[in-house]
Amino acid sequence: MDLPAVLAALDEQLRRHPVAGPGVRVENEDRVTRMVGTDGSWSSVVWSGLSEADADDVIAREIARATEASFEWKLYSHDRPADLPDRLRAAGFTPEPVETVMVADLADLDLPVPAPDGIRLATVEDDAGVEAMLRVHDEVFGPGTTYPSVVEAVRTALGIHPRPIEAVLARAGDTAVSAGRVEFHEGTDFASLWGGGTLPEWRGRGVFRALVGHRAVLARDRGFRYLQVDALPTSRPILERMGFHPLTGTTPWTYGSKSEEATPAGPLSPSGAQDSS
Repeated sequence: MDLPAVLAALDEQLRRHPVAGPGVRVENEDRVTRMVGTDGSWSSVVWSGLSEADADDVIAREIARATEASFEWKLYSHDRPADLPDRLRAAGFTPEPVETVMVADLADLDLPVPAPDGIRLATVEDDAGVEAMLRVHDEVFGPGTTYPSVVEAVRTALGIHPRPIEAVLARAGDTAVSAGRVEFHEGTDFASLWGGGTLPEWRGRGVFRALVGHRAVLARDRGFRYLQVDALPTSRPILERMGFHPLTGTTPWTYGSKSEEATPAGPLSPSGAQDSS
């Protein structure tokens, strides 16, 4: 895989010109691209093209225009200027844990991935499945960390063909023990994984690996070339063993008191957030 070329494609297709989906609108300007929740609860700067001369002014303008309860600047380690983290901190932003942007060529993955004994994986097909996904996220990432707009986006996607989002559950009997979603960015080379998490008592058994594999098959069968994920340290080793490659780092910076209100600690941050294990 030509990693620099893939990173350039990711910057252009997923950051500079992302695809709007249920519950999300995209705002492209000369210096920044934003994704904004249509319910008004969050916004996120997902791309910036700044220089030392204009960075502080652009940051100040973004702060002034943000009216949402949660405002995030999703910074990537190759973004410029090099001192952009210092400038964000000086403006009142607070960094969240660093995530690793990872990508796999779907043709290179060993698919399908068998599920552990006693585990059944399937896409969410109804409101009961959405509620089961939400219960897993609440237990894995903490109560109240799920944005209503993203849950509604999953529900809305159930009635769209083809679906722009597929949520997937891993069940042991009737109990959902792991959940995550895959988003299909039509018109790009990429599908992406978000919100993957497994109940603590079920970790270390291969459930998360099977959850990744199931979503990878969905992306492959839809004709996408690459699968992208923002990985936490707990999931990065699993993903690397499966064939994912690290591209760059990314840090969500949340602004001021807005970071204290409802900023998700996992699956459903403004930009979609990372897969855990």
